[in-house]
Amino acid sequence: MTWDQYAEAWAGLHGGFDPRRASALVRGWVRLAYRTGSWLGARRVTPFTVTLAGVLLCLAVPLAVPAGAGGLAFGAALVLLAAAADGLDGAVAVITGRVSRAGYVYDSVADRIGEAAWLAAFWLAGAPAWLTVSTGAASWLHEYVRARAAAAGMPDIGVVTVGERPTRVAVTVAGLIVASLAVVVAPGWVPAVLAVAVAAWLVLQLIGLGQLTVAVRAALR
Repeated sequence: MTWDQYAEAWAGLHGGFDPRRASALVRGWVRLAYRTGSWLGARRVTPFTVTLAGVLLCLAVPLAVPAGAGGLAFGAALVLLAAAADGLDGAVAVITGRVSRAGYVYDSVADRIGEAAWLAAFWLAGAPAWLTVSTGAASWLHEYVRARAAAAGMPDIGVVTVGERPTRVAVTVAGLIVASLAVVVAPGWVPAVLAVAVAAWLVLQLIGLGQLTVAVRAALR
């Protein structure tokens, strides 16, 4: 499968959003997924295997963070690897011709499980429980509104909000890395650093939910 063929197939699975016309960062990320997915597909790695690997990486994050500075930094690395797996399962599915509705559901469920694991890691490392639960609910609501809008007839993703999954990944990784540094420099600041990271995640979700609500109303009016 050529890059152009892959980009067209990818756009069809993402509400018509063409990666060839995206920013250099997004375009580069999708192209990297295409190349890596081609390599995995040639070795008969299935999309479900990649999805499962991503979930296991996410579930390992809460187990890693109690180990202090090293554990927090390792948790950040696990989140990055899980995010890579999240992009690669779809790439492998497209390239190997194994795209299915069931796979789409599995991928969405895996994303929600992974994000719950990341927030659990923040809680275990010292973030307030009420804040992590509120953030998880806001993230879930963001995805639920889009899914229901699509079921109601919205023809595309509506809008790319500030609270999309890449933002959640970035906030999680940044929060864990800064917290790992705080363990060494000022241990008493760790809970505050983690709380700020989770609060930033929550604020971005709420803003994104507002953006999505406006787009959904316009699309379904």
